[in-house]
Amino acid sequence: MTVQNILLSGVVGSTAYGLAHQGSDIDRLGLFAAPTEDLHGLRGPKESHVTTAPDRTLHEAAKWCRLALGGNPTVMELVWLPEELYEVRTGLGEELIGIRSTFLSARRVRDAYLGYATQQFRKLHSRGDGSFSADTRKRTAKHARHLKRLCQQGYELYATGRLTIQVDDPESYHRFGEQVAADAEAALPLLRRFEAAFEETRSVLPEHPDETAADAWLRRVRRHFYAPQGASA
Repeated sequence: MTVQNILLSGVVGSTAYGLAHQGSDIDRLGLFAAPTEDLHGLRGPKESHVTTAPDRTLHEAAKWCRLALGGNPTVMELVWLPEELYEVRTGLGEELIGIRSTFLSARRVRDAYLGYATQQFRKLHSRGDGSFSADTRKRTAKHARHLKRLCQQGYELYATGRLTIQVDDPESYHRFGEQVAADAEAALPLLRRFEAAFEETRSVLPEHPDETAADAWLRRVRRHFYAPQGASA
């Protein structure tokens, strides 16, 4: 799959978190700009391109902004990656990194990260007492690691306005995953602890994100990629 006008792209997921093991897939996330002329027709361009082998997700710039403004934890990673994990970093991508904090708001960060973590717990809890196949135990441990990561990263973002992608002490996440794979209820105290922490902490983030900054950036993207039909190259 060839996608033009990629503005920002990098390695995310377990590799970025420091939780990858031998044989782990390498996940990539990015955003691209559709040609502005293509947005004027009856049917707009495709907003996301997803492939496996390699595992890559690319969102159109406007969709990425909408997801980020909603607090989506997955897309938010893209603008907080360590420099060495970026594979494409254009001028417009650099501008987006520069305004990353304007996408944040206390309520949306709390709801999104805790919401995702709660979903992970429900998946764990639905699997019973741990007496399942080795493959299911492996998936359960992975979901448990992500539950802990979402809680930790979400709380950091809520409390400080910063997001650290690579986790501290990866081994503790692997131990936690194995504990939860044996007994799903082992995840509940951590989830409850972070629910209380969010409740007790006054966030540094504003009540609402600054949509004007995202809108201004997106308009710069549209101007940059505007080429009227019939215009000479």
